[in-house]
Amino acid sequence: MTGPQRRLAPAEVEHLPMRPLWLCRRCGQPWPCGAAKLALLAEYREVPVSLFLYLAGCLHDAIDDLHRLSPSVTGSATDMFDRFLGWPARHTRAYRVSTTGAADIEEAPS
Repeated sequence: MTGPQRRLAPAEVEHLPMRPLWLCRRCGQPWPCGAAKLALLAEYREVPVSLFLYLAGCLHDAIDDLHRLSPSVTGSATDMFDRFLGWPARHTRAYRVSTTGAADIEEAPS
């Protein structure tokens, strides 16, 4: 072989969940970790509703997995909700639904 031998770096592990523990495969923090949140925000930037749907599915799976491992350590519903669904609302243009009726909506001046 001519020239210097090039050493290939191992593929970087992405910040993905390690099931059934729901810890980050790369950094070991509870998933979604900070880096995973940034990656998810970038990936779903144009479709924030899809981000919420994806994370809702992850929340469901995490509750099921963690409860099977140890029912007493699953965590409170509030903590689990905040971990999976609380943070995106602060960082996306989350859609808000108004509870006002059509009669309460003012018409724009013509």
